[in-house]
Amino acid sequence: MERMQELIGAELALELQDKSLSLYSFAKEYCAVRGIILADCKFEFGILDGHVILIDEIFTPDSSRFWARENYELDIEIDSMDKEPVRNYLSASTWDKNSQPDPLPAAVVNETTRRYMDIYHRLTGVTLR
Repeated sequence: MERMQELIGAELALELQDKSLSLYSFAKEYCAVRGIILADCKFEFGILDGHVILIDEIFTPDSSRFWARENYELDIEIDSMDKEPVRNYLSASTWDKNSQPDPLPAAVVNETTRRYMDIYHRLTGVTLR
């Protein structure tokens, strides 16, 4: 927080901290009621006409890490309900992170799709086909 205050000023740093904690608390409770642990997330803010605004999507499998409560245990690697199959595939590949990667294998796409549909269903109650 000190570094952030040095970069953008104490007042703005505190406002961003308050907004971030408020957003996270809301989503954490929303997820908890549905058997989901919101393990982490990111927010991107900007300033428009002197006001802090949210400038990117939030609480999606692209910007957050969700864990099924029933799978949570201490000191183990938890299978996230997000884009983890893509992360794992790319980190194990020879992709240089500078060029266009090869298309993802169907198995990676299918597993990622299944996870996105699962978290969507758990959070909304709507089943996608």
